[in-house]
Amino acid sequence: MSPEDLKFVRRTYFPTMIFQIDLPDPQEMNARLISNIYAERERDRKGISRSNLPQLGGWHSHNNLHKSKDFAELVTAVKIAGEKITEDLGYSTDHRLSIGTMWSIINPPGSANRAHVHPSCLWSGVYYIQAPEKSGDIEFIEPRTVHLMNQAKFQPNKKRSKENWTKVRFTPRAGRMLIFPSWLYHAVDPNMSTAEGDDANRIIVSFNINQTKK
Repeated sequence: MSPEDLKFVRRTYFPTMIFQIDLPDPQEMNARLISNIYAERERDRKGISRSNLPQLGGWHSHNNLHKSKDFAELVTAVKIAGEKITEDLGYSTDHRLSIGTMWSIINPPGSANRAHVHPSCLWSGVYYIQAPEKSGDIEFIEPRTVHLMNQAKFQPNKKRSKENWTKVRFTPRAGRMLIFPSWLYHAVDPNMSTAEGDDANRIIVSFNINQTKK
């Protein structure tokens, strides 16, 4: 029997999807968002502690930014992205993907975010507002922990197929949004930017979305 004699079919199931959305001409909106986020920080210097590390300088806003008119333009962009996801995945047309919580994080040089998940929602997302060079990649981690316990050997000096990756990283880019399953563990590398002053800050807005009845 030779390899040619076999009826060989590879089937792929249980995918982990990450949606990447690039907003057109985001500069003006981002400038307004930066101003609004710094104003939020002035109103609440302490912020809250979640995956961020306040002792390293990271600041996390409250979780209801989507209710403020100052963030309405971004909320609309998330809504449109949710409509595209609903269509792409064949979700019920009687429901829409709606924001449940939305917050901002400012990571100055040296700050980072621990690996974490977002419970009680379907999808989570991040929108990059300011992302200087080396300000911290986001890393998504293989969700099937059993797969991490016994890994295959691969050909050296040859890039693995995406199906065999155990992590994937995205370099932040202003104007880009990522939407990913809320159960997918993710972390943010330390901000190593060498830019001057506030230009070195990594500024994002994150959100959780769920299906709600229309």
